[in-house]
Amino acid sequence: MHRLSPIVLALSVLTTLPALAEKGGSPKEAPLAEDSFYSLETKTLEGKPARLGDYSGKVSLVVNVASQCGFTPQYSGLEKLFGELKDKGFVILGFPSNDFGGQEPGSPAEIRDFCTKNYQVTFPLFEKVVTKAGDGQSPLYANLAKQSGELPKWNFSKYLVDKSGKVVKFYGSKVTPDDADLRKDIEAALGK
Repeated sequence: MHRLSPIVLALSVLTTLPALAEKGGSPKEAPLAEDSFYSLETKTLEGKPARLGDYSGKVSLVVNVASQCGFTPQYSGLEKLFGELKDKGFVILGFPSNDFGGQEPGSPAEIRDFCTKNYQVTFPLFEKVVTKAGDGQSPLYANLAKQSGELPKWNFSKYLVDKSGKVVKFYGSKVTPDDADLRKDIEAALGK
């Protein structure tokens, strides 16, 4: 039996790694479609760059959130849903927005403080965005609207996004996180 010397073995590994890196880092990783929600980038609530591609392979519920809305108590249900399903490949992505009734006037620090103290939110929160069509609309919401044909009409509207970044379904503000049909749709998307 012919054995490779440790030096030859190490060199073969080192020459293979750059080729893997050029192809996306992993031979299993499929490239995202150009119109995939996960192909976009944004910023965290604290202003750090964030790649939505980090959530590729997970099922996401994208929600436009606000701290001073009649629907704000949905934060509790969202956090509960996230806690129950996060280990199964599910995530909630919260995007604060001041579009409806000026109900999210806070700074990033105020939003984080509010969400932590009042609802113990642990799911990812991102920078404040404009959801409405027109000047200043977030590319994220332009993408969601293009895929679903829907834009939020108020705070706490929800988009269910599959593992590849395609919108499965849109839900209005009145659909709560414990809604049986929403839960069934999430479970179905996770099962794919």
